[in-house]
Amino acid sequence: MPISRRTVLRQVGLSAIASTVIQPRAGAPLYTPLPDGNICLDKNENAYGPSEGSLSAMQSALALSKRFPSSEVDELVDKIARLHKVSREHVTIGAGSIEILRMAATSCLSPGKNLILASPTFNVIAEFATSLGSEVVVVPLTHSYAHDLEAMLARVNASTGLIYICNPNNPTGTLTLRSDIETFLGKIPGKPHVLIDEAYHHYVNAPSAYASFIDRPVDDSRVIVTRTFSAIYGLAGARVGYGISSPEVARALSRGRLPFGVNVLGARAAAAALDDANYIPLNAKRNMDDRQEFFNSANGRMNRWIDSHTNFVMLKAGLPPQQIIEHFQRHRILLGPVINEMPKYLRISMGTREEMLEFWRVWDALPLHPMPM
Repeated sequence: MPISRRTVLRQVGLSAIASTVIQPRAGAPLYTPLPDGNICLDKNENAYGPSEGSLSAMQSALALSKRFPSSEVDELVDKIARLHKVSREHVTIGAGSIEILRMAATSCLSPGKNLILASPTFNVIAEFATSLGSEVVVVPLTHSYAHDLEAMLARVNASTGLIYICNPNNPTGTLTLRSDIETFLGKIPGKPHVLIDEAYHHYVNAPSAYASFIDRPVDDSRVIVTRTFSAIYGLAGARVGYGISSPEVARALSRGRLPFGVNVLGARAAAAALDDANYIPLNAKRNMDDRQEFFNSANGRMNRWIDSHTNFVMLKAGLPPQQIIEHFQRHRILLGPVINEMPKYLRISMGTREEMLEFWRVWDALPLHPMPM
């Protein structure tokens, strides 16, 4: 049988995998599926879950499930304020950072106003803008998958009510330089607010290029910064997020807040998560190691990927993404949806090491296809 370059490369790549991918722990199953039998690599969740402190806090709060939240939310706001060295008047709490995005859209947008954002990015806020009758102005990312801030600046006009910057960006996992954002802020005319979404802040390991706008704030009352407990804290199902802004902006945001949107269990779990100081670096290290193993495994199969600063990776596929998604679904592994702006890529959330071994086992069951170039 004739041997093609493609076959040789595939065989060489697969032979290298054993040296680049960690082997299963002795006695451990290859993976632990959810009760519905699926491995979820589709929603950028923390595969390792919440800390023991958060789990204990939720268990002890079960008896309070009959009560509406009250002091629990106030205590969480106080902890967030102390963490970031601001007064509680700077803090807006919500049911996940998505609710803060909705509050910002409600506060800043209306018919006749416009929202400016990148493409592709986390576009939920665009859906909120559309529902409010606002125009959505989309600016493609640069070739390095950073926000094209100069192009965004050129689209700002008297009707601009809100500018959205997701950094690190979802779905690309890439960074826009802190210095570039600062320059951008200094050039924006008028009074549009700028929402900087730092949902994946804790996963970043690039101190020369990145700094949080909460940890190192700028003197600009137009800036709103959002964080979530859904990512590194492992509390996606608890639905807790927050924003940091000027007190005036925080008051305006809070007028659109869902009453009792943050529940008792979520508030207790988030507060306990802030007390588990060692859990953040532990999860960051786990994710960095798992992400590197993913890169190694992709390299061994001659697959390209976009360098990520998050807990997910954009992987270039040699087959149509929808075909790959359906293949994995048949094997009970859920992958993210097709991203129209990047039709040659798949977004893969990092699972546990055992889950990622299963991912690659299923990947290797794909039919032979051209190497992605």
